Amino acid sequence: MVKVTEFIVLHTTKFGENSLVVHTLSKEYGRRGFLVRGAGKKSAMSLFQPLSILEADIMETSRSNLYTARNISLRHHLSGIRGNMFKNSMTMFMSEVLYRCVKDGANEEGLYEWCERNILLLDSIESDFSNFHLRFLLELSMALGFSPQTQDLMPFTGVHYPVVERLMKESFAETMLIPLSGSVRNEIAEELLRYIEFHTESALNVNSLKVLRELFA
Repeated sequence: MVKVTEFIVLHTTKFGENSLVVHTLSKEYGRRGFLVRGAGKKSAMSLFQPLSILEADIMETSRSNLYTARNISLRHHLSGIRGNMFKNSMTMFMSEVLYRCVKDGANEEGLYEWCERNILLLDSIESDFSNFHLRFLLELSMALGFSPQTQDLMPFTGVHYPVVERLMKESFAETMLIPLSGSVRNEIAEELLRYIEFHTESALNVNSLKVLRELFA
């Protein structure tokens, strides 16, 4: 059975000599890995950058739970992200958070659509996006069903609670203009990750946060 599917790339794992398992998020399959044969070439690897939005033919089979993706193409080119080092680093962070906190096989209703909107929004913003990943973490909590109230975050955010309250209550445009130092922004990101860890009951260990810490210092 062949099914045309759109999906978002979260992570890749080498499989054999010249293939990959691409860990994805899609409306049809939720969080799932697909086998991509012959994807070891550099030209092919450029498709599978973090949070790329792709379309492919998914070959379902009863012989294996690992379905194969073929005829893969870009659904959106994301030129606003790929041409910007800071945005690319944010997509590394965002994809790793999704990869680690959304369990394999999970299919949260509306999560794919929410992720796609956020990716396209980040792609379109020309300036003032340094707080984007903080807003992303808060909205992700809501998309996963935690629905935090501001007081729920107080034990995790401490002295940064007033800023987090603004991030939750003000419009997107207003939150992008909240003046924060790099160190405060990084501390808030770590606190929001701890909040997500608490609700997912797992240690996320998001390594790409270190990259953001250096870029937005």
